[in-house]
Amino acid sequence: MAKFTYTAEKTGGEVYKGVAEATDRFELYDIVRQEGGRIISVEEVGGKGWLSMAYWNSLFSHISEYEKILFARNLGAMLSAGLALVRALSVIERQTKNAKMSSVVSSISSDVRRGDTLHSALAKFPSVFPKLFVAMVRAGEEGGDLPASLQVIADQMERMYALKKKIRGALIYPCIVLIAIFGIGVLMMIEVVPTLAQTFAEMNAKLPASTMFIIGLSNFLVRYTFVALGLVAGIIALIYFVARTSIGKRGLDFFFLHLPLIGPMVREVNAARTSRTLASLLTSGVDVITSLDIVGEVVQNSYFREVIRDAGKAVGGGEPLSAAFTRREDLYPAFVGEMMAVGEETGQVGEMLRRLALFYEDEVDRKTKDMSTIIEPFLMIIIGGAVGFFAVSMITPIYQLSENI
Repeated sequence: MAKFTYTAEKTGGEVYKGVAEATDRFELYDIVRQEGGRIISVEEVGGKGWLSMAYWNSLFSHISEYEKILFARNLGAMLSAGLALVRALSVIERQTKNAKMSSVVSSISSDVRRGDTLHSALAKFPSVFPKLFVAMVRAGEEGGDLPASLQVIADQMERMYALKKKIRGALIYPCIVLIAIFGIGVLMMIEVVPTLAQTFAEMNAKLPASTMFIIGLSNFLVRYTFVALGLVAGIIALIYFVARTSIGKRGLDFFFLHLPLIGPMVREVNAARTSRTLASLLTSGVDVITSLDIVGEVVQNSYFREVIRDAGKAVGGGEPLSAAFTRREDLYPAFVGEMMAVGEETGQVGEMLRRLALFYEDEVDRKTKDMSTIIEPFLMIIIGGAVGFFAVSMITPIYQLSENI
């Protein structure tokens, strides 16, 4: 397939530009003619296959969450303004600066031109458009209100993206402090401790166990610097690969769920994600079983995913949606099950879930803002303990030597 940019004219005299994939120029002429246009000029984009720069740019590019949000929001806005789907996709393809996103949109546009539905074209790129995105688009197409569904998708993804950024932002400060302390400690081990160790050796000082431990660690770092770096890199790589296994993920999920300060926030973040995603899907017309199946992919923690899976089985067996959540109040706050039950009684499950999502998103927002203040005392204890241990270990022999002089 070759990629072409073209300028065409509609029967009414409107001139527009577009981008399309076709086997050759003749197929391109047929595609544009079926759209009701007449090609004025056409140009093939770049080279073919792996010889083209566009191919390599597309291969190594990454599509961010923000670009997916822009895709949904812009596509919905253009469809609401009356643009045809193919024209809207063509405009997005020309506007995007990301080579990989441009390639994906081009492929989607070509599939739609050939008669595929938008959701089936999106489903061919599961790494870019998750099941939630595809299901919402399908509901919009079947319900005859695709622009509204795209708007809901954009809002949903934007809120989840903002929530993720807030949590990461709250964890940046303690991580930077701990990395700085680790770096300073290594520097002192390499530069300061060897000088003190030499002084102690020259004076035949009797050293306590803690001082000997620090000197031994310092000697190892000085003599085997590259081995130490390799060990650190190996430990990080081991943690990374173990964390990607099912057992490792399960262990990390358990760890974060029971970590002080972090555990309650994990519960609220998952409550917000579950409520927001369910509300979006149910209000868009997706059935409950399918919605729960999609929510199970959105929720990252395996313990919460089990609750979602149990909820799907319970609903399939005739139980109300709230039943599975009220049974697991150790994971989901009691407020979640209660609000779902109220929604089921009043016939407003989607609205109650939306309010629930707003409540927990606000709670997470407030806690992330306060997290730095809360974590500071714990950081001070860790830093104070490390500095105190080092100071006592190195100063105690100096005092002993002073007494003997």
